[in-house]
Amino acid sequence: MSRSALVGNITAMLQDAGFAVSDRCAIRPKSFDLAARRGEDLVLVKILGNIDAFDAETGAEMRRLGTYLSATPLVIGLRTRDEDLKPGVVYFRHGVPVFNPDTAMDLFVEGVPPLIYAAPGGLYVNIDGDLLAEERERRGWSLGRLATELGVSRRTVSKYEDGMNASIEVAIHLEELFDRPFSSPVEVMEGAEEVRDAEPTPEAPEADPDDEHVVAVLTRAGFTVHPTARAPFKAVSEDSHRREESVLTGHSPFTRSAEKRARIMSSISRVARTRSVYFTEEHSKRESVEGTAIVSCEELAEIDDPDVIRDLIRERTPEPVEG
Repeated sequence: MSRSALVGNITAMLQDAGFAVSDRCAIRPKSFDLAARRGEDLVLVKILGNIDAFDAETGAEMRRLGTYLSATPLVIGLRTRDEDLKPGVVYFRHGVPVFNPDTAMDLFVEGVPPLIYAAPGGLYVNIDGDLLAEERERRGWSLGRLATELGVSRRTVSKYEDGMNASIEVAIHLEELFDRPFSSPVEVMEGAEEVRDAEPTPEAPEADPDDEHVVAVLTRAGFTVHPTARAPFKAVSEDSHRREESVLTGHSPFTRSAEKRARIMSSISRVARTRSVYFTEEHSKRESVEGTAIVSCEELAEIDDPDVIRDLIRERTPEPVEG
């Protein structure tokens, strides 16, 4: 299957699951392909045939964007160089959850979350330790008795009951012993934080030197500017006066490529519930492109009042739509 067909299939699947889906980010560089929202859940999705192409820099960028936009970064892929991704299993690459389209279908369409995740050493599950302790005590088994049945140490059983995760082999053995499952879902939409937190998110990159004057103006206007490295926009800017409101920002001469980028920013903004603004070096007769404000650096240079800058952006962009 071509990557383009895979992106189309994933887009259709998300729409069938009730997500509003952005246009495909068909520009480079790009850290994600689609933004999709259902209710309060916003996901940034990278789609790959071979997930080995997902590198550390892109993983770091997606995790930062997840923080800035209150979104969950995800990779949906088919295989690694050595094997196909197993259905029902969550993998992790550079701190980002990864799974195959079947697992995505189960999670988003059927509402069935995955129970298994891959980590160094094999496949693991989250064990409900309280439930395990209740079942063991109901049977009158000691820690030692259960340890013998499982072929592990007494201390290991105690750790399972304290919340330590178990290999899939142990989970299956427990289910056979007690005739019931003890596995709890991998909380993908919360970013599987207990697994990914082992890999801290790197700091944001420095702003491009060509963008420094725009960053300085936004900062003076009360925005906290988070530069990006591989997103379809140059930065995510948080309005300190309206902390719940963010602005996707771009900057370049207003070429045909810039206009395409502004359209993609508009599509992402509608899904992510942000505003978007594109700063151009030269004056443009257009005030917006499909919802992305167009503001020239000449206009910025003529404005001394930070409030006027914020008002200008709001006047040229639609109000983020809730729901």
